[in-house]
Amino acid sequence: MSTTNTYAVTGMTCEHCVKAVREEIEQLDGVSAVDIDLTVGGESRVAVTADTPLPLDQIRGAVEEAGYHLATPAS
Repeated sequence: MSTTNTYAVTGMTCEHCVKAVREEIEQLDGVSAVDIDLTVGGESRVAVTADTPLPLDQIRGAVEEAGYHLATPAS
């Protein structure tokens, strides 16, 4: 059974940003989908669906590798 968690990411301004974050997160083991709601100048929502919940450090690492900042887990 898969699980979806949503995160807030700052610093994203365009579709190139969305692609970079999506590609980094998709490389994590167990990830089956990454849906991003881009909010220019604010916190973009990133929903990650995976086989099991992923450690926050893994998500943070992927987002930072793409060049952006994980603000907090979104509510």
